[in-house]
Amino acid sequence: MKFITFQQKDSSLRAGWMKDEHFVVDMFEASGGKLPQTMLDFIENHNLYMSEINKLNNPKKGIYPLSSVKLTAPLPNPKSFRDFYAFEEHVKTAREKRGLDMIPEWYELPAFYYSNHLNIKAPNDFISRPKNCEWMDYELEIAVIIGKEGRDIKAVDAEDYIFGYCILNDWSARDVQRKEMKVGLGPAKGKDFATSAGPYIVTKDELQEHKVGNGYDLMMTAKVNGTLLSEGNFNDIYYTFGEMIARASEGVTLYPGEIIGSGTVGTGCILELGTDVHPWLKHGDEVELEITGLGKLTNKISDE
Repeated sequence: MKFITFQQKDSSLRAGWMKDEHFVVDMFEASGGKLPQTMLDFIENHNLYMSEINKLNNPKKGIYPLSSVKLTAPLPNPKSFRDFYAFEEHVKTAREKRGLDMIPEWYELPAFYYSNHLNIKAPNDFISRPKNCEWMDYELEIAVIIGKEGRDIKAVDAEDYIFGYCILNDWSARDVQRKEMKVGLGPAKGKDFATSAGPYIVTKDELQEHKVGNGYDLMMTAKVNGTLLSEGNFNDIYYTFGEMIARASEGVTLYPGEIIGSGTVGTGCILELGTDVHPWLKHGDEVELEITGLGKLTNKISDE
């Protein structure tokens, strides 16, 4: 299924799912109040609630045309957001651009940082460029949403803890990031101004046809103003989400509603491509990320 959060005009946010490509279902209304109103509440008890959804094969109420609602981030209020650094090509190229060699420690364990889980942006939202940023960049990523509580999770068992997948754009102020990283901490202010996600969370069963080994054969592309700039494949990832979840849960309990990002796919940002391929993002630029089976995530840059 494709789970969403949406808003009708002058209404609060509602959780639901896509009914084909043209309609959305309000799970609370369609179930007569048996299902929750928010996606976080749903994810926290989704195993219980899925049996109720299965009874609603053809709901009679709570169905709205997609054109009449605004999709927000599918999980607008995650409990946390960790972003990993799991694609080798991206790490190598990004370091080369900064005159740095690859470090052997990267191959010893999957590394991550915490970003701002309170600033998750929706599809079609304007992304405000920070006032002190001239090097604005996108990052083409995939994310998982944790669906079950667990601690010290083994990589081989991690699939059981994944609720679903979505597209993630980890917006970056590269000039701010470059300066703060020299201090030896971060990234922080170079990242925390915005992360966009969506348009929906796709459950694991919908991706089974793309399953390859421990990952998925999913094409990942990024366009700026309609021009294709980035092209990669999720299957090229060095560390699996299983390994990332195992690392994140070492001595720490993960909870339903936490987001874990993959890091940028190879060629998945302007930093890697170089400004001779495309200049840093500016006001009015439209960035469209697309991943097989996960839809499209589009945002525009604003200086306001």
